[in-house]
Amino acid sequence: MSENQIVNSNADAQENVPATEVAETSTATTTAPVAVQTAHDDFDWSVDKRNVAIYSKEEREKYDAVYDGTFKQVNDAEIVDGQVVALTKTDVVVNIGFKSDGLVSLNEFRDLPGLKIGDTVEVMVVEKEDREGHLHLSRKLARITRAWERIMEVHKTGEIVTGTVTSKTKGGLIVDVFGMETFLPGSQIDVKPVTDYDQFVGKTMEFKVVKINETIKNAVVSHKALIESDIEAQRAVIMGKLEKGQVLEGTIKNITDFGAFLDLGGVDGLLYITDISWGRINHPSEVLKMDQKLNVVVLDFDDDKKRISLGLKQLTPHPWDTLSESIVEGNTVKGKVVNIEDYGAFLEIMPGVEGLVHVSEISWANTPVNAKEFFKMGDEHEAKIVTLDKDARKMSLSIKQMSQDPWSTIEETFPVESKHKGLVKNITPYGVFVELKAGIGGMIHISDLSWTKRFNHPSEYTKVGQDIEVMILSIDKENRKLQLGHKQLEEDPWNALEETFAIGTTHEGHVTKKDDKGAIVQLPYGIEGFAPNRHLNKEDGKQVQADETAQFVVIEFDRNEKRVVVSHARLWEQAIIEEKNAELKEKKADAARTKKAVKDVQSKVEKATLGDLGVLADLKKKLDGGSDAAAE
Repeated sequence: MSENQIVNSNADAQENVPATEVAETSTATTTAPVAVQTAHDDFDWSVDKRNVAIYSKEEREKYDAVYDGTFKQVNDAEIVDGQVVALTKTDVVVNIGFKSDGLVSLNEFRDLPGLKIGDTVEVMVVEKEDREGHLHLSRKLARITRAWERIMEVHKTGEIVTGTVTSKTKGGLIVDVFGMETFLPGSQIDVKPVTDYDQFVGKTMEFKVVKINETIKNAVVSHKALIESDIEAQRAVIMGKLEKGQVLEGTIKNITDFGAFLDLGGVDGLLYITDISWGRINHPSEVLKMDQKLNVVVLDFDDDKKRISLGLKQLTPHPWDTLSESIVEGNTVKGKVVNIEDYGAFLEIMPGVEGLVHVSEISWANTPVNAKEFFKMGDEHEAKIVTLDKDARKMSLSIKQMSQDPWSTIEETFPVESKHKGLVKNITPYGVFVELKAGIGGMIHISDLSWTKRFNHPSEYTKVGQDIEVMILSIDKENRKLQLGHKQLEEDPWNALEETFAIGTTHEGHVTKKDDKGAIVQLPYGIEGFAPNRHLNKEDGKQVQADETAQFVVIEFDRNEKRVVVSHARLWEQAIIEEKNAELKEKKADAARTKKAVKDVQSKVEKATLGDLGVLADLKKKLDGGSDAAAE
């Protein structure tokens, strides 16, 4: 209160005092002051009607300084320590030394089941004062921020961290590291492929932070990297002790088309398919299984590339070094087809011992044999050992020598001019190859297929796989060849056709083929004739077409060349010529008769009568007409 307010307050108090008391007071004051105690003597007149104390400026500044010194100065996004001062069913009341306490959701303390009043916790100041004037704190944001700082630190240093797998997600797992969710890809769980991710949920494992994204604050961790680092350490130890020829025990961890990978106790080695067995195998899985343990020998290794080549078959002697005494030249063996090439097939006599059956040793026939058509993978064949070289580990076999050479008695079995039935095995542009029996065959030249027909290709007459009758024309025993014929089974019809198709004779023919040069005409008795293009013209100016039947006249017959040339145009052209010739002959005859009549008249002595003059006039007209015709 101001001094004026205090004075006015005192004046008001005096007004309420009785007059006698005032008089006494005045008298006493005049004579001698007397101290009288009242109920208002202990009242603090510095307090106004609202019970508010009035301080001077100096006192106010003093008390403000003391008051402000009891609170902390904090900023938004700042992480501070706070004390739990109260717990409710949903929230935790935290005192951070600010003007007011903050509320934090109890869900953010699920990792602290034993939280109690008085505990110190780390929180982040989200807002010093939100819209409702409350202090907004968050323990979750504080943990995430601290976790991210820690993750960035261990990523730089390469320190190993411990995390708990909380859940499975697409492509991997979610791992809680320092209270922050990180991603563990499926490929980074283990060095072996993992298909069941659920088995890791809830497990606490060690990880290495391999990648971070500061923009979105995301981290990728790896457990595989730790395993690989351990394996690398073990590998260095094992590689330092390796020697060629050393026998090790390994476990098959992967099988591929080209071999198998073995775990040798921290380092992998490759057992190539050709080093698994002395015999041929199509795939390692035929003799090996996953997780199978077996002894292998070190064939080679490379310290720089960390590669180890292993062998399994080298633990046993080579089969060629322990061949049975029964395997000698001239003996018969049985083998399975393990490889087929254009030049022949390989038969496996025993694992690691193979012999080659060359295509020339398949059949006694002189016709070429296709090995890929004759042999089938896995089939078994008996063969004769032709040559054997143990040092070079080579063996040649023969299937055809299992039977007698049919060419040794060819003259007896297939004498010249004998008739037989064979099977068409192959067709070429110049002839047909016919097999008479196994190992015996010959060729029919295209010109020996028919006496009367000409073929552009033998396939026009026969097909592969069909039977055909042949005659043996000649034998070449040295070159193992037979010359065969088919038309020779019948007599040559051209000997009797020379008179039938004499030049000038007319026959009915059917046009089977036509081109720019002319047409092929099918004539009677199976004879084919040729009509040049200009000889196909009709009388009306058109031409005889393919598949059309017409009359043709023979204009050429060559028995030696087996050729007949015919013409349709010659028919109507010859008729016109003959008609003209007949008319001319008739006119010449009339002229001769007239001339004779004139001579007869002139030879008479008597004068001509009137009747004779008439006869002469008629003769003159005829003569004139004959002269005109002759002139034409």
